[in-house]
Amino acid sequence: MAAYKEIVTKAVVGKGKKHFKNTYTANAENTPTTILGCWVINHKFGGYKANDKIGVKGSFDINIWYSYDGDTKTAVINQKIDYDDLFSVKLRENTDLSGDTDIIVRSLKQPTCLDVNIKDGNTVSFSIEKELGVEIVGETKVKIAIEEDEEPWEEIVDEVDEETLNEIDENVNEDYIKSTDQEG
Repeated sequence: MAAYKEIVTKAVVGKGKKHFKNTYTANAENTPTTILGCWVINHKFGGYKANDKIGVKGSFDINIWYSYDGDTKTAVINQKIDYDDLFSVKLRENTDLSGDTDIIVRSLKQPTCLDVNIKDGNTVSFSIEKELGVEIVGETKVKIAIEEDEEPWEEIVDEVDEETLNEIDENVNEDYIKSTDQEG
């Protein structure tokens, strides 16, 4: 009968990803005529435990380039967007979030602007999509079977046997160096 030991180690005890698509608004200093471009930069985020869920708090900057005054001038709307998203991450069996866990968040798809529309007056509406992945690392136990018997040692045998050594001794020309010196 095999004996068992339990090893306590850190492992991924929960993992999940979520796709987000959100619509925001921003106000321009001037009444936009045409939207010329939209960029999302400076994406920062971090994870935290929120009871039985995982939260991700983050932010990114949005830059919307637009023309105004009959397409004769341009300007840029700069706005910081903060978000706080919650995940219901499925945990492995017998896992408890109340202990010491680490939350690892990855941006699987960086925030990107899907569309920008001019609303009433100076208001601009834009849609952002992103995909975040969350891993929960916690302590878990691994049960392994151990064998009490030690494995036997393998005998290391030289590959040269007695017959090979005798053959070498018989074929050695002891006068080899002398004979090559006389020829040269």
